[in-house]
Amino acid sequence: MQRRNRTVAYLLVAIVVFAITLTGWGRDRALADTPRHYTELEFAPAPEVTLPDYTRFQLENGLTVYLMEDHELPIVSGSAMIRTGDRLEPADQVGLASIVGEVMRSGGTTEHSAEQLNQLLEQKAASVETGIDIAVGSASFGSLTEDLPEVFDLFAEVLREPAFPQDKIDLAKTQRSGGIARRNDDPEEIAGREFQKLIYGAENPYARSIEYASLANINRENIVNFYRDYFHPDNMLLGIVGDFDPTQMRSLIESTFGDWQPDPDLSQEQTLPTVSQAQAGKIFLIDQPQLTQSTIQIGHLGGRLDNPAHAALSVLNEVLNNFGGRLVNEVRSRQGLAYVVYAFWSPRFDYPGLFIGGGQTRSEATVPFISSLGAEIEKARTTLVNQAELDRAKDSVLNAFIFNFQTPAQTLSRLMRYEYYGYPSDFIFRYQKQVEETTAEQVQIAAETYLKPEQLVTLVVGNNAAINPPLSELGRPIDSIDITIPGAP
Repeated sequence: MQRRNRTVAYLLVAIVVFAITLTGWGRDRALADTPRHYTELEFAPAPEVTLPDYTRFQLENGLTVYLMEDHELPIVSGSAMIRTGDRLEPADQVGLASIVGEVMRSGGTTEHSAEQLNQLLEQKAASVETGIDIAVGSASFGSLTEDLPEVFDLFAEVLREPAFPQDKIDLAKTQRSGGIARRNDDPEEIAGREFQKLIYGAENPYARSIEYASLANINRENIVNFYRDYFHPDNMLLGIVGDFDPTQMRSLIESTFGDWQPDPDLSQEQTLPTVSQAQAGKIFLIDQPQLTQSTIQIGHLGGRLDNPAHAALSVLNEVLNNFGGRLVNEVRSRQGLAYVVYAFWSPRFDYPGLFIGGGQTRSEATVPFISSLGAEIEKARTTLVNQAELDRAKDSVLNAFIFNFQTPAQTLSRLMRYEYYGYPSDFIFRYQKQVEETTAEQVQIAAETYLKPEQLVTLVVGNNAAINPPLSELGRPIDSIDITIPGAP
């Protein structure tokens, strides 16, 4: 009977297709639906974003915990944020924090060697990872719901009882030594590293590089002491999301972390590095005779996310960038001066970020590219965006907004970051409202106020002999930068 019903259905479909072909109805309909330009497409409004329910509490030892249930899949994941970072390591031991963050996991614990830890996690298709970057330490885990108690115990072990074996420390140092040796292989990497130094200063924690000498200064005692300085429950946020019972989860957290003693001497107010712009108004050249194109970065010191003009500057970013933006339309498409071109206001949570532009172009187009990019920056400062540009830019920012909340884990991570850096929990929604209300006048005022041509630093990584017209035609002082690696074998 089922076969007979399928046969009848196939016959009916064939008859309908035949009738459409015979009458030409389908052909006429297709001819009537003429293609439209992409600017004529209409889209439904983006869905409203709301925060899922979550719980926040503190253990007696000061550990701050966020719980957010998500029963769609039988998995649980968690992450911790520790108030530490590369910026807090000693100036003569650059690389220390990142080694601590790596060897916490790669070196195993006092209870389980690295090999045992790897095997236990692999058997359960689970993960535990750790790391430290410029402004935060992190630890995370992922597990099936049924394996949560065992995996969570291992996660706690890594946080509380890292072994820091000497062989894993040596391996981490060797890997970083290899990275130093290769760091001048990629022009983009060179430009990014050296531009940070020009803006923040070569010795500033936000720009300094790992060197052979600083690696040689790092020993196991330094690593253990750095860990002990910052890894305490009262210096940490823990967030867990997934398929769990909240009462049981709270009990598991308390039994696993509740006896971890806080640090009575811990200061919640860390002294952060001071920031001021190191260079201004100059052109810097890193001569690489083997290159056939120039990699260029242009910019100056920027600001923080809590800047009152943050929304207007975000809209300005969209006016300038991406397909349909001024830089692509003018510098790349109309003038043909760039393979890649961009200019972004790029803020940070608790220290000034950058206003940074640049791109890649053929050697002989270097000077015209720099001039054209500068002209577009000046245009943003002095002329109103038109209504079409404003609408496109605001729509782009607002439509991208929902991607901040694709999963409960993303949402929880955002809430934790706001608390970590001292921002209000509804910061993102305030920002959304400000973007919706941004006017063309506000965009221009923000550009005029925060984009400062006299402060612009220009860095060129390219073949100086092939740059024609020469950089001197730009009418500003030109300094050469030596990127020879100190102490290279």
